[in-house]
Amino acid sequence: MKRNFLKLLLLLLVSVTFSCAKNGKPVTQELPQHPNAIKYARGLAIYHYDGFSIVKVSNPWPKATKDYTYVLYKTNTVVPDSLRQFTAVQVPVKSIVVTSTTHIPSLDMLGVENSLAGFPNLDYISSEKIRKRIDQGKIRELGSNQNLNTEVLIGLSPDVIIGYGIDNNNPTLDNLQRAGLKVLLNGDWNEQTPLGKAEWIKFFGVLYGKEAAADRLFETIENDYNCTMALVRKTKNRPSVLAGAVYENHWYLPEGNSWGAQFIGQAGGTYLWAGSKGTGSLSLPFEVVFDKAQHAAFWIGPGQFTSLKEMADANANYKAFDAYKNRNIYSFSSKKGKTGGIVFYELAPNRPDLVLRDMVKILHPELLPEYKLYFFEKLR
Repeated sequence: MKRNFLKLLLLLLVSVTFSCAKNGKPVTQELPQHPNAIKYARGLAIYHYDGFSIVKVSNPWPKATKDYTYVLYKTNTVVPDSLRQFTAVQVPVKSIVVTSTTHIPSLDMLGVENSLAGFPNLDYISSEKIRKRIDQGKIRELGSNQNLNTEVLIGLSPDVIIGYGIDNNNPTLDNLQRAGLKVLLNGDWNEQTPLGKAEWIKFFGVLYGKEAAADRLFETIENDYNCTMALVRKTKNRPSVLAGAVYENHWYLPEGNSWGAQFIGQAGGTYLWAGSKGTGSLSLPFEVVFDKAQHAAFWIGPGQFTSLKEMADANANYKAFDAYKNRNIYSFSSKKGKTGGIVFYELAPNRPDLVLRDMVKILHPELLPEYKLYFFEKLR
């Protein structure tokens, strides 16, 4: 209810401040109240108007202190005077730089991968279509996100750079904007729900004038996701699930409201830390995890491990868990791209339908007898 009220308030504010240029003179007129095109993502709002769209990005990182408004306009469209304070980008864009592997699948799915001009840490990209372009020398290496190669970026002069932040201090992106480059922030990683993350494909859809295609792609994912959840609702068996692994003497595992924990619950599992508050990670002593999860039926996502031997070599105490003894451990870390990037990290946020199917196949294989795991593998 509160969210709907805020959307209505925003529309009212936009409607009373809209003005446009006519015969060289600003003319104030009421902006039609168009609905927000976004359904699940909490940090993204898109309002379509004749010739332009207003894109609002809020909470792009935890505890962000400001929101961001962008105006994406088509050729020969006059941007209203009241919107000229915001970053404006002419669409469809022809060249782009993105900075997270989670942005890559949207380009791939929309068929605009040829527009990608540069990326930091090219080896992290797993998309076969984009790797082919990298091998052909058509995509430039930009260094690291913390220290983007400004000289190369200015030379590329892309129509837009899609950045992301982890806190309120983003000096590299600020410098690029001062150099005259257009930077738009993407907050997909800070979304808290599977469908909320996936809906950010609409952000790229409006950049390329492919709103309808982005809508269709997302609707297919949404429908498949909901159909898979419906399969699980009648299942009474809810096997217990452990997650994570030890790193530097602490066991890291998802908090109860996190993206990963939601998948386990929606797939018909009982995540043993589902009652914990928060959307990040818990850091617990080994003994605490062992006491609670020694007899867990499944262990999903044991860090970077790709075999039972790797796990035992790293920590012999892992062998004391029932899930290890019964070989019910599943990992996404063994499926990698050509240069070592983990496919799950790149594609899973965009394809929650596949993640959920994997989880259901693991926990309730009788519900999806013909389905083959996409991201996960059973460790041997």
